[in-house]
Amino acid sequence: MARAMLEYTKTVLQKVSFDARLFGRELKKAIERLLPNELVELKKWLVQFVTDKPELQPTLVYLPV
Repeated sequence: MARAMLEYTKTVLQKVSFDARLFGRELKKAIERLLPNELVELKKWLVQFVTDKPELQPTLVYLPV
């Protein structure tokens, strides 16, 4: 079940990546819902995903350290 939530989160983030504000909002929701180990995986995925999307890179500040 937990793995499904991470995959669902990735799908949602990909679909809303056209709008940085919406992307940030969905990312905040995901951070509240995911488990700590899933957040580590999400962070790795996000860094790779936003590499070629400079408008989304500021949303990385929402990720916990």
